[in-house]
Amino acid sequence: MSKDKETVLKDGETAEELFGDKIIIQNAALYRFTSDSILLSRFARAKARDDVADFCAGCGAVGYHFLCLNPQINSLTLFELQPALADMARRTAEYNGFNARVEEGRLQDAGAEYNGAFSLILCNPPYERGGFENISYERAICRKEITVTLPEIISVASKKLKFGGRLAIVNRADRLAELFYTMKNCGLEPKRMQFIRGSEGAPPYAVMAEAVKGGKPTVEIMPDIVNTPQNGGSTK
Repeated sequence: MSKDKETVLKDGETAEELFGDKIIIQNAALYRFTSDSILLSRFARAKARDDVADFCAGCGAVGYHFLCLNPQINSLTLFELQPALADMARRTAEYNGFNARVEEGRLQDAGAEYNGAFSLILCNPPYERGGFENISYERAICRKEITVTLPEIISVASKKLKFGGRLAIVNRADRLAELFYTMKNCGLEPKRMQFIRGSEGAPPYAVMAEAVKGGKPTVEIMPDIVNTPQNGGSTK
């Protein structure tokens, strides 16, 4: 980490604490990750020598925090549509010395070389349906299903996972039935789930789930997490 933080930042960007002495580059005008990203990185379970992908990676919060928690993983590949976010993710990796690859482009167009390549896929996707109303397009596509849908994400994940590989994903709690149905329809069997609440006694606003490609039907229901959501618990 020989560079000063200021030398890796562009206009409008900040370098914020990620884990220990590691930083992550963000730009509030594009989108800032929320606590849901950190919760997902903790929910996912690493295995020795995992080849890991982070779908809808944004600036890389989920993947990089997971890497910090689990330095024993074999590889990390981030998939991000927006060039500016992908660029921040690359510079974050370079600054911190992370061994990570960033693939820029539509998730639906991810290359065939990644078919069956991953043992674990992490994903904090757009949660919402509908248009982008009064927010910028760049921020809207991080939050809303404008450029990619939940069925598309899960379908791609199924293709890119090895047999026995896992998908760990977070989404709106009221989309749980759709999430599980889509997973099972794509050959991914839900194995663990955990609700996130904004306060004690409040209804869950999000759910984290892990599914296994080719797994047997049994679901572990974990105790709810009480978390004060940022930006209404929205994605990234």
